[in-house]
Amino acid sequence: MAQNVPKWVQNLRFPGGKVVAAVVVILLVIIAASSFYAVDQTEQAVITRFGRYHITVGAGLHFKLPWIDKCYIVPVQVVQTEQFGFQTLQSGVVNRYQNNITSESTMLTGDLNIVDVEWTIQYRIVDPVAWLFNVQDKRKTIRDISQSVVNMLVGDRAILDIMGQERSSIEALALEQMNENFRQFGLGIDVRTVRLQNIVPPVGVQAAFEDVNKSTQDLERLTNEGREQYNSRIPKAEGERAQIIQQADGYAVDRVNRARGDVARFNSVYEEYRRAPAITRERLYLEAMEALFSAKKDQTLIDGELNNLFPIKNLTGGN
Repeated sequence: MAQNVPKWVQNLRFPGGKVVAAVVVILLVIIAASSFYAVDQTEQAVITRFGRYHITVGAGLHFKLPWIDKCYIVPVQVVQTEQFGFQTLQSGVVNRYQNNITSESTMLTGDLNIVDVEWTIQYRIVDPVAWLFNVQDKRKTIRDISQSVVNMLVGDRAILDIMGQERSSIEALALEQMNENFRQFGLGIDVRTVRLQNIVPPVGVQAAFEDVNKSTQDLERLTNEGREQYNSRIPKAEGERAQIIQQADGYAVDRVNRARGDVARFNSVYEEYRRAPAITRERLYLEAMEALFSAKKDQTLIDGELNNLFPIKNLTGGN
């Protein structure tokens, strides 16, 4: 041992010099070990001097006063996780999963149903000084606040909404409200994610709830099928309606034009009749007879008293 002792220590002349030299070396080693500390890239070190906060330092090798300064290493870059309603237990190299921790997961919904909710939060320390000194039982505070927020949000909603469309809304609101509470408590953390894992009814009513859920799914399926039928048939009916309206408009225009033409023709004939009533009357009679006898090939005339029949062949030809 004497060979490893510095010369200035070996030159000390005290009773039992070798023992004293060994003690001095040990003290120097202890002082050196107490004076230097290393901080990892994912950490920050908080230094207190005489029990009061002194300084916060980052990664690297640093010096502090031995026995006067005290160093607290805080993992500020590590994302930490808390689980609620279930727990993943490390057992050798295999993870064991424990769920149905009802004291945490069982909640009352807004429509007076019971539901088991399992969720996780992930957070990171952003203020190491606040994390160390503002709250005594940090983990319990985090868990109590998280449970309070999730219970409140679940209690404001119906069970089907919680299991369906409101799930993401609950996660977003829980994240916001947890961070607000943690800031008020000065905990020095920032919650990054809130994730709802399993949302199920209690074991005793799961069968009935599954029936209700199946009925709800059937309702949604039938509703979607009805919408598909609506979307396929309504446009067709609209097209047929437009076609019928268009045909009716065309028919109306045709009838009006025909009526106007008939009126114009009647007015023309009437003017001719006013100028020469006898000639016009005879012409109209002849035109009517021509139209009558040219309607069919074989015509038969009957006198007014139905006594005689007069077959007429090819009247328009003169026979």
